[in-house]
Order: sequence, then structure tokens, then C-alpha cells
Amino acid sequence: MIQDDPQAPAALKLQQLPLFPLETVLFPGGWMPLRIFEVRYLDMIGRCHKAGAPFGVVALSEGSEVRRMDPGAKPSGDGFAHEAFYPVGTLAHIEQIERPQAGLMVIHCRGSQRFEIESRQQLPHGLWTADVTLLPADTPVPVPDDLGSTRDALERLLHNLLDREPEARNNLPLQEPYQWEDSGWVANRWLELLPVETELKQRLMSLDSPVLRLELVSDLLDRMGVDR
Repeated sequence: MIQDDPQAPAALKLQQLPLFPLETVLFPGGWMPLRIFEVRYLDMIGRCHKAGAPFGVVALSEGSEVRRMDPGAKPSGDGFAHEAFYPVGTLAHIEQIERPQAGLMVIHCRGSQRFEIESRQQLPHGLWTADVTLLPADTPVPVPDDLGSTRDALERLLHNLLDREPEARNNLPLQEPYQWEDSGWVANRWLELLPVETELKQRLMSLDSPVLRLELVSDLLDRMGVDR
């Protein structure tokens, strides 16, 4: 995915980026609410918020979001169920944080740049960190005319959701600023809403072409019978 070009600037790398494996995919520009109660993440989120630093969201390919004991674990292991996640994730920046009670944080974070994991390590208390290379951001590309109906359907869906449940505005993945003319933004917002497998969302998030991503989303909508 990352190709060497002697004339290109060196890709930016981040070391020891804390990771938050989830059973979903965070897309660039996405808005994600999270309830934090595990000790490994309470400390990590607190430190990231204090430093104004991002953490990395990666989609799980094995395991669950909450660390669980594995009754069949080998005596030589740490006793916890195996966790595995995809190598491409998204930086998450904390925009809102609340502490409604001791041992609980409620945060809203926004996805920014994608990254690819170069190496990973799990700390003794279960937190994953990784050395990562940041991937180029999507180039803004206008929505092609033949995909305009895919954009228009998303805009209608947003208006319908807000008409039915205006109080849910802060928890929807579609948050301002809206970028209805940007192919990548439209594709990403559809993928956050569509009930498709995490593996498929991950594959499409990892694509470098925003127009191709939007074309594939349009095909998905056709197969699902979504009226446009």
C-alpha cells in the first residue's frame, strides 16, 4: 500500500500510538461516541485528552471490545482471550468528554487521518500501542454526475433522521461541516450507516481512491434495494 518514491516527501510516522480496537470501523471525518469504563482505556483517554493527542481506532478481526478471560487459555499465556485487528486504522481526536461517574467516561471523537501499522505491542495491563505510518488523506474529488443520486439519497436520509429524532443529532455519524460535493466524505458517511459486515467496511475504508469507494457504495445500495 505504501510505495517508495525517491522524489516524494517522507511519510510521517507516529511511535507508540495508543490503540482502541473496536467492533466497527472509524472513517476519516466520522463522529463516534464511546463509553469508556475499562481501566486500560480510562487512563489512555485521560492522558490523550490532557495532551491534546489522538489515539488510533482499529477494527477487530478477532476478539471483543471488552477484555475477557479465556477459560481455554494455555498456562503460559496471560489468561485473556485473543485479540486481533486489521492493520489500517484511523486517528481519533477527542472533541467532547464527560465523566458522569467514577470509572466512566463518555467521549465523542472525530476521525482524521488513516494510518498503517508497522509494529504493535501489548502492554502488561492490556493496552495496545503501535508504531504507524500515516497514509495520505483523500484528495477532495467532486461527486461525479452519475453518482449524484447516491449523494442526494444520503442528504434525504439525514433530513429524515433529524425530522424523526432531532435529539439524536449529536450521536449521528453525519456531523457538520457537511461536504456533500466530496466523493470521499459521501462514501464514508454511507458506510458508517449501512448494515454491512465490518470486514467490508474495512476494505472500503482502506481504498486510496475516494471515487472508487463511492462507486462501490452505489453498487451496495443497488444490491440492497435502497431507493435513489
